[in-house]
Amino acid sequence: MTSAEVANKLPKDFIWGFATASFQIEGSANVDGRGKSIWDDFSKQPGKTMDGRDGDVATDSYRLWKEDIALLAQYGVKSYRFSLSWSRIIPLGGRNDPVNPKGIAFYSNFINALLEHGIIPFVTLYHWDLPQVLHDRYGGWLHKGEIVQDYVRYAKVCFQAFGDRVKHWLTVNEPWCVSILGYGRGVFAPGRSSDRGRSPEGDSSTEPWIVGHSVILSHAYAVKLYREEFKAVQGGQIGITLNGDWAMPYDDSPQNVEAAQHALDVAIGWFADPIYLGHYPGYMKQMLRGRLPEFTPEELNVVKGSSDFYGMNTYTTNLCRDGGDDELQGLVEYTFIRPDGTQLGTQAHCAWLQDYPQGFRHLLNYIWKRYKLPIYVTENGFAVKDEHLKPIEDALQDNDRVNYFKGITASLKAAVLEDGVDVRAYFPWSFLDNFEWADGYITRFGVTYVDYETQQRYPKESAKFLVKWFGDNIDAGDRKSQ
Repeated sequence: MTSAEVANKLPKDFIWGFATASFQIEGSANVDGRGKSIWDDFSKQPGKTMDGRDGDVATDSYRLWKEDIALLAQYGVKSYRFSLSWSRIIPLGGRNDPVNPKGIAFYSNFINALLEHGIIPFVTLYHWDLPQVLHDRYGGWLHKGEIVQDYVRYAKVCFQAFGDRVKHWLTVNEPWCVSILGYGRGVFAPGRSSDRGRSPEGDSSTEPWIVGHSVILSHAYAVKLYREEFKAVQGGQIGITLNGDWAMPYDDSPQNVEAAQHALDVAIGWFADPIYLGHYPGYMKQMLRGRLPEFTPEELNVVKGSSDFYGMNTYTTNLCRDGGDDELQGLVEYTFIRPDGTQLGTQAHCAWLQDYPQGFRHLLNYIWKRYKLPIYVTENGFAVKDEHLKPIEDALQDNDRVNYFKGITASLKAAVLEDGVDVRAYFPWSFLDNFEWADGYITRFGVTYVDYETQQRYPKESAKFLVKWFGDNIDAGDRKSQ
């Protein structure tokens, strides 16, 4: 290979693979001693999921895990990002509650099998499935004094059990979603909100900010533990992964340019600024005043610098206009309609997502310049409109998703090779169609089609595209050294 060809490829140690989360795929809710998570009962309440279905079976991956790994190996991924179920490992969740040996054994065997296939385990400790008992005992994430200690103990159990083999840890997946969707909008478990039509209790003006604060501290103290007690021996990396989409001014008026920055401050800066820069964004302090919790000097010392990298989940771009009364998106109005009436891009099945790959490149540059740490893109994907209504053979021809990934991969390559952004990993969401939270099984994000009647898996065109693209665009290097 010529040096020019190498220069036009991602570096040989670039990590790519597919991503999932425990509650979205595992099923087997009552098997082998697993305790309930907040999503178990929530998803069974009428009206909480779009199709009225729950996570009891999902893609049945607790039973079909060997088939899943065989498919990952067939795809030739370098890595697989998956999450651990807290209530499978500690069914009651708390720091003095017993550990479930069968839960440990399941994930231990799973990790071993990945490694036997040459697949790097990329492990999320918390992907939204809080043990129900902790919510019942003290309000879960609302009680900083309790949840931080319980989460750190759970993390410790995982580091002890799996850290000899796991070298890539994510503490929490998308704290914005945990806080805003769980305690602000009330559309995700535990479903708390000021909207009494939706929830008998909750306060959208205070609880999201309290929860976000607890999540940041839980993450930070778990990282402190890892660095002090495990890193020297295990040699892994640990960080958090934050969602957040690119925010583009609706037009070039000063107030809309400012609004786009406010959107970034509230969607991303709320978590990234304390963790990487050591303070909440000024705009959030101005907007929330006394409702934004404060860190003690000791806490801030633990929070600042508590992520080895920037974990990034991103899907779309929003055009931003100043105005509106929605604090949960920073008093900014979002739209996909340009001033000339045209749409930003191809519409996905979910209302919040359109295809605009240029925004991905802009966001990578913004994150790199602002936070100055290597970026691991841990989720990115597209749900094709009405895919759930299509016959399987049509659903497999997922052209809109292929086009999405064509644009994204070109932006990724340009950001790395032309802009000099240090991106180390890319995980499309998702490996499989799965339980898409409040959307039930209607919205499909998988690059692999799942027939829920038979649990058969069928690769979509997007899977084939991605496998080929990464095969063609990562420097092969010396295979023996990998």
